[in-house]
Amino acid sequence: MATDALAALERLPDDFMQRPYEILAQYRARGRVHHVVFPHGADVWLVTNYDDVRQLLSDPRVSKDGRRMNEMFARHTGVEFEEGESVSVGFDDELSQHMLNSDPPRHTRLRNLVSKAFTLRRMDAFKPRIEEVADSLLDNVEGRDNVDLVAEYAQPLPIIIICDLLGIPFDDREQFHRWAVELVGAGQDPAVVEAASKNVIAYANKAINDKRANPGDDMVSELLRGKDSGDRLSQDELVAMIFLFTVAGHITSQHTISNGVLSLLTHPAELARLRADMSLVNPAVDELMRYDGGVGVATFRFTTEEIPIGDVVIPPEQILALSISSAHRDGVRYPGADELDITRRPHGVLGFGHGPHTCIGQPLAKIQSNVALTRLLTRFPHLRLAADPATLKWESSTLLRGLLTLPVSVTPPDGG
Repeated sequence: MATDALAALERLPDDFMQRPYEILAQYRARGRVHHVVFPHGADVWLVTNYDDVRQLLSDPRVSKDGRRMNEMFARHTGVEFEEGESVSVGFDDELSQHMLNSDPPRHTRLRNLVSKAFTLRRMDAFKPRIEEVADSLLDNVEGRDNVDLVAEYAQPLPIIIICDLLGIPFDDREQFHRWAVELVGAGQDPAVVEAASKNVIAYANKAINDKRANPGDDMVSELLRGKDSGDRLSQDELVAMIFLFTVAGHITSQHTISNGVLSLLTHPAELARLRADMSLVNPAVDELMRYDGGVGVATFRFTTEEIPIGDVVIPPEQILALSISSAHRDGVRYPGADELDITRRPHGVLGFGHGPHTCIGQPLAKIQSNVALTRLLTRFPHLRLAADPATLKWESSTLLRGLLTLPVSVTPPDGG
């Protein structure tokens, strides 16, 4: 029985998400790959070393076929079903078949179509708007002793920009974020996931139809126009793409910003170095992503054939948990990896992936992080934590690495 096999495997501690680096260091010391059960019940092969993670991110023996997502997760979480039977763990197939969850040649076609709208020129043009939004959000926290930097800055900033980019109303941002947590977070009730899936599909279909009737200078309108060759995304492909950018896309940027701020506030010497020379912000963003980025494990992947890693052979049709968090703390790749050094200039950071699935939104995400940190640190020289770091809580997700709240003060200490 599948449940018996799961019971025999080593299970990661329930508090893994609260102390991942300590636990991952232990696994890394024991070996390169481990067959384990994640806290939420998934049977996975945990890969811990930088070189292995990077290689598997572009290995042709590894698939990202979203059409098999429900089957694969059902099989590896102990759900009983008959061979050939349609099975669901709640996630709608229409949303699981976006560009991030596809293999060549389908992935190649989708990426080529989207890249036409997601140009570096378009991303660079958004920098003044990002600065405007950041300043507006910071206006709202001026002079306050207790600010939740997640809810009031790191979360709304990327949602507003994504909505602007796609040309859809920002008024719906709260439901975007709720759907993101329900669809991307771990441990959600399948009924909740199913309801969120249907809501996203209905919303995206309406947004697409509105843009088809009234096109503008936005990314959805650009995608509707298609390429000069005549190829264009289908309605279902557009729905999946809107989900990928609005729901799944903003939450990683949110976590990158809030985690980066926490890392600086808990490393005052590095924060002082950055304040003294804000030209270091670009390498600092890379180092902050390496040290404690918003991605814990690379997105859904499974093996299509046997893959040997050292003296371990991973069988076909197994879920891979490629630990970005562990790879970034691999001392072989990054000497002194457990230390934050904003001048490190770490080469090969994997927070945006590697290979054919490298995040197409990387330029926009890096601009956002750069602006968010620069505006925040410049505006508030007395920025400091308003809570003991040990009491901060993290998202209950192995895929994502993000704070639930980040209480800070922006006023001078003791009113000085």
